Amino acid sequence: MSIDIATSLSDLAADAAAGLKEHFGTDATVTAAAPGRVNLIGEHIDYCDGFVMPFAIDRYIVIAASLNGTNEARVVTALGGEPAVLPLNVPQQVTEPKWANYIRGVFQGFQDRGHHLPGFDAYVLSSLPRGAGLSSSAALECCVATLLEGLLDTVLDTKEKALLCQKAEHDYAGVPCGIMDQFASAFGKPNRLILIDCMTGEPELVPFENPDLTVLIANTMVHHELSDGGYAARRKNTEDGLAALGKKSWRDVNPGDVEAIWDQLGDPVNRRSRHVVGEIARTVAAAEALSKNDYEALGPLMAASHDSLRDDFEVSCKELDLMVEIARAIGRSGGVIGARMTGGGFGGSTVTLCESRHASDIAATMAAKYEEATGIKPQILASRPAQGAHLV
Repeated sequence: MSIDIATSLSDLAADAAAGLKEHFGTDATVTAAAPGRVNLIGEHIDYCDGFVMPFAIDRYIVIAASLNGTNEARVVTALGGEPAVLPLNVPQQVTEPKWANYIRGVFQGFQDRGHHLPGFDAYVLSSLPRGAGLSSSAALECCVATLLEGLLDTVLDTKEKALLCQKAEHDYAGVPCGIMDQFASAFGKPNRLILIDCMTGEPELVPFENPDLTVLIANTMVHHELSDGGYAARRKNTEDGLAALGKKSWRDVNPGDVEAIWDQLGDPVNRRSRHVVGEIARTVAAAEALSKNDYEALGPLMAASHDSLRDDFEVSCKELDLMVEIARAIGRSGGVIGARMTGGGFGGSTVTLCESRHASDIAATMAAKYEEATGIKPQILASRPAQGAHLV
C-alpha cells in the first residue's frame, strides 16, 4: 500500500487532549481543527483577478485548550517548535519563537475587533506533511481563529475569519499570500470544491460528489528555493503584461489580445501573459465541467495547466514534471483522468485525479517509478474534499 493513510480526526483530537494533559495537567475544554488544502486547478492567477479551485483535504492541524485564569496563552506544539508564552493584555509583537507569529497575528485580529482574550493553555499537533505545499500555515491560522471562537463563545462570518487569517500571515509572518489558502481551510465542505473569484473575493461551492473519483496528492519530497526575487519577477511580468495590453483587469483580456502584441510584449512577459489568460479560462471550464458531472473534460484541462506552468510560467521542476509524466503514462486505461503540479511550484506536490478503484495501484506505480528515477521515496496521500475549520 503506497497511499499514506490519514489519522482520523477523532484520534487527532484525543492525541491533542492527551498532549495538553501531559504538559499542563488540565483537561481540554475546547478543541479546534482546520485542514490543509490542495488546488485542483488555477495556479499563479490568484494575484491576477483570476479563479482558483482548491478543496480542503482530510489532513488537519488540531489544537486542544483550556482556560488558565491568567493574561497569557501558553502554547506547546508537537510540530517541533519551542513552547510559546504570549501576553494577551498588550498588542501582539512579531518576535520569537518564529512559528508563533502566525498565532500572534490571529490574536491581534481578534483584539482589533474588540475582543478581550482570556488566558489559556494549548497543545498543537498536525497530520499535515511538512514542506508538501498543502498550506499548513493557513490551517494553523484558521485553527487558532476557530479555537478563539470557542473560547469566546462567538462566531465570526466565515469570510471575515478567512480574511483575518490572511492579514495575520501578511502582517506577522511577512508572507503576501493571496486568499486561496485561508478560504479553502475556512470554507471547506465534504464533497465540495471551492471556486474562488479572486477579483470579488467570493467563494462558490462546486459539487464533487462522485465516490468513484479520488484525488491523489504526491509529495515529491523536494523543494528548490525560489528566491523572493523570482516570485516578484513573475508577478511583475504579469503587471507589465496587463499594462502593455491597456486593460484594467486580466478578466478583460482574451488570448487574441496577447497574440496581437506578442512581439511587443517580448519574452518572458508574452509567455507569462499567455499563462494567465489560459489558466483563467481553464479554471472556469473545469468548474463548468464539474457542474455537469463531465469529469472526462478535466484531464485535458489539467494537462494544459501543467504544461503552461512548466513552459510559460516556468515554475515547475524536474521532479514535478517526472511525477506528472508517470501519471500520464498510466493513462486513462489505468484509471488516471488528469495530473498536474499544484501550489507555488519548484517542488512540493502534484495532484492526480483518478478512479477510486485504481487509486492504490496508481499510487504504487507512481511511488515505485519516482523512487527508481530519483532515489527519493515520495509520500502519496489520497483525499476527497473535507470539512473546513470547526470545533471538534
